Amino acid sequence: MIPREILKKIRQIELRTNRIVTETLAGQYHSVFKGQGMNFDEVREYQPGDDVRAIDWNVTARMNHPFIKKFVEERELTLMLVVDVSGSGLFGSRDQSKRELAAEIASVLAFSAIRNNDKVGLILFSDEVEKFIPPRKGRSHVLRVIREVLFFEPKRRGTDLNAALEFLMRVQSRKAVTVVVSDFIGSPAEAKNERSRKLRPQMMLLESLAQASFTMLKQANRRHDVVAVQITDRFELELPPLGRLVLRDAETGEVVEIHTGDARKRGAFAERQAKAQTDTARLFRSAGIDAIQLRTDQPYGAALAKFFETREKRRLRG
Repeated sequence: MIPREILKKIRQIELRTNRIVTETLAGQYHSVFKGQGMNFDEVREYQPGDDVRAIDWNVTARMNHPFIKKFVEERELTLMLVVDVSGSGLFGSRDQSKRELAAEIASVLAFSAIRNNDKVGLILFSDEVEKFIPPRKGRSHVLRVIREVLFFEPKRRGTDLNAALEFLMRVQSRKAVTVVVSDFIGSPAEAKNERSRKLRPQMMLLESLAQASFTMLKQANRRHDVVAVQITDRFELELPPLGRLVLRDAETGEVVEIHTGDARKRGAFAERQAKAQTDTARLFRSAGIDAIQLRTDQPYGAALAKFFETREKRRLRG
């Protein structure tokens, strides 16, 4: 039996995100995410304005009259949500955590998908694949996806995007719209480096998970349509002037004391974090992956709408 407070939270997310789907993203999901290809539909007589490249020359020769092959788009898609449930996702300095925002983004995309009769699947990962829900259709299935993103309790706290992408490649052979939702903090390669472990709590840099997983991201994007959604919190980008703080790393458990009263140190921190964000965005572009950067303290509807509009313009340009 699912507790009432959990059902209430899921229902609130459904109502809030369905409004965004209806008012902001209506029709855009369908136009920017394409199906598997074109399927043969029928042969019919040529009409003025038809593409001459579609002429069926065998039928035309037999009938002594031009006929064309008509194709229809194989519309049905699979949306795979690959969501980071590592320890850092629990952080949030305002009204919601990064994990809660991830659940809302998953909800918006999943409800957009089922409105187009597409399937939705889910992979939850930390430094291993924690849970896999195979793609299915329907509202009840989407509500389960939202519940798992929001309330699933992972066994581990670290992050390994490579493990999630390798699993995706094994279980999803056909092309899918694959949305990776993560803060992209933490790198398995850097975690093995003693110097990096010492620097991490002192400098609090946004270590680029994308950097460590660059090869796998490119490989996954060759088979699938990969979109990265990076979620950060304002205090991961700029330190508040609160004096001396004791901070604990949610993934490693390391504790560090820092002094935020120095404006120069806060400025240097903000510059490093901004550069890390820019570097991560550049990595996604070089891998041919579209990316959306969101913050827990800012509305996400406009950012999603801009993403869909940009993809639509690019599609129309051909």
